[in-house]
Amino acid sequence: MELFVAVVEKGSFTAAADAYRLSQPMVGKHIAALEARLGGKLLVRTTRRQQLTELGRYYYQRCRAILAELAAAEDAAALLREQPRGVLRVNASVTFGTLRLAPLLAEFMALYPEIGVELELSDQLADLVADGYDAVFRIGHLADSGLVARRLRPYRMMIAASPDYLARRGRPESPADLAGHDCLGFSRWRRDDGWEALARRHGVQIQASRFQCNQGQALRQLALAGAGIALQAEALLAEDVAAGRLASLLEGYLPDPKPMHLIYPADRQPLPKLRAFSAFIVERLGAL
Repeated sequence: MELFVAVVEKGSFTAAADAYRLSQPMVGKHIAALEARLGGKLLVRTTRRQQLTELGRYYYQRCRAILAELAAAEDAAALLREQPRGVLRVNASVTFGTLRLAPLLAEFMALYPEIGVELELSDQLADLVADGYDAVFRIGHLADSGLVARRLRPYRMMIAASPDYLARRGRPESPADLAGHDCLGFSRWRRDDGWEALARRHGVQIQASRFQCNQGQALRQLALAGAGIALQAEALLAEDVAAGRLASLLEGYLPDPKPMHLIYPADRQPLPKLRAFSAFIVERLGAL
């Protein structure tokens, strides 16, 4: 297509051949191949001049438009490789994404005004490649996936209850004391998480609460209302503890912090938007 447009605009096969450093017969072969594919003549040549056929005029206009779009796409791709710009699709858990990540994204976008962010929050495990994310925050141990994993600060848990609840039910001083308390349940916990894991680790019985929920914010609200004891992310409960709305409990018996990583596809030359995001997150949330 480029050779055909060059032949038309430069006026001859010879001039097009010189521009592309090809032989004149090779240019002729390219034009002949186009004509065979299209099923008609593009050019009528005489000893003195060449002229476009009706098919050739139509095809020439379309080729010019297509080649202009191709050049624009290549220019845009090159620009993306040079400057941090474009849209980042990011996935994170609901609690971390809401309380820790979202405020940082406001700062990140202020630093990089040509980058937009699409943040999806879910406690379901996202598939970075299949779901089309640029980066995913993953809490817990990672399998060897061939992805880049940047280590972040561990994800810490906290146990807390309201002063009103503790005044009515007493303050537990060891895991064994939890047997007589309402321990608010998080329905997305696996066997190695939450109250069940704490009970197994310390060989105690922990009474299941009548309330179960799949969102930490709802459990926080029940704890604030004096309905029971919450075992949730430090990010979710720390502000209430600092303000005296909740009291921190059993600090010597907390579950081990979970490893946390920012993961993204391995690429020898990741786009600047992803390089900028990774560097920013590691600076703000990197492992100490």
